[in-house]
Parts: sequence; C-alpha cells; structure tokens
Amino acid sequence: MNVYDFDKTIFPLDSSFEFIKFCLRKKPSSARFLPSGIAAWLRYVLRMTGKTEMKQKFFRLFSGFDDICAEADEFWDKNYPKISKWYLNVRRDDDVVVSASPEFLLAPVCEKLGVGTLIASKVDGRTGDYSGINCGGEEKVRRFREVFPDADVDEFYSDSDSDLPMAKIAKKAFKVRKGSVSDWTVR
Repeated sequence: MNVYDFDKTIFPLDSSFEFIKFCLRKKPSSARFLPSGIAAWLRYVLRMTGKTEMKQKFFRLFSGFDDICAEADEFWDKNYPKISKWYLNVRRDDDVVVSASPEFLLAPVCEKLGVGTLIASKVDGRTGDYSGINCGGEEKVRRFREVFPDADVDEFYSDSDSDLPMAKIAKKAFKVRKGSVSDWTVR
C-alpha cells in the first residue's frame, strides 16, 4: 500500500491554515479567537506548550459556525482544483492518507479523491478540542499501526522531515517539494 501525508504533499498548501483563512473571510467575527491562538503559537515557539494545545486554540474559531462540516465541504468545492496533479496521476483506491490536519476537514476531499483510508487528527469541529493528540511524527506511525498492524508500506510521500518515522517504516520514501517528487534517503 502507498501512504501519503496530505498538506504540502497531495495539497500544495497547509489545509488547516487555508481553512482558517476561509472561515475568517466567511465570518469575520471569528477573529475574536485569534489573540488566544497567536498567544498559544508564541508559547509553542518558546517550547512552553505542545502542538496539540497550540492548534486547539486556533481551532476554537470553528465554534462560531453552525455546521463546520458544511463549511469544509464548501472549502473543498473551491480548493479541489489545487490538488497536486502528480498525485492525481498515481492515486489508487487503496491509498492511505495520514495527516495532522483535522479529520473532519480532510474527510470530504479524501472521499472525493477516492482515498481508501484517512487517518487524521480527531478534532471536534464544534469546539476545536482534540480527542487524543495531534497526528504528527511518531503519532502517525502509532495511529497507522492501530488500523494496519501488520501492513507493509510500499511507498510513503511527504514534504516534511517530521514524517521521518513514517518514512522509516516504508520500503521506499519520497520527498515532495512544490509539486516535485524525489527519492528520500532515510537512515
């Protein structure tokens, strides 16, 4: 099976950040949540808090929407054309996406793409609260192994060195940079 990161890999941008901007444009009053998000980001940069806690503060702005899943659908209706062409040329029905982005945000686009399995951060779209921790780094491997305990990963694609744990369990890994795919030598 082939496994993919999503942001800056299949989608050339950070989908969470783009979705936050989309939500702020639709409902500017959601900006009231930004000061706590920015403060959490500064604490994260200073290593005073973790990534999950930082993201939760930003994701609180979703609470201002009646149906955040409908907003995610509309977001992907507008942004689906940005999906990387290289991925559309190689995609298979049994592809697995493992991402730190919220599951509710990626579910509509993964369904449209025909992705076999989505593993992503469990975020309550009404509150921004996580169930568990951000699905990044070692957590991606842990969550992948929960779903596929004995599966072989033939190929893994990502833009980020933080995905090295997933790259290490793959037979072959690829680095994606601005739509260009190259071999990723994993040690």
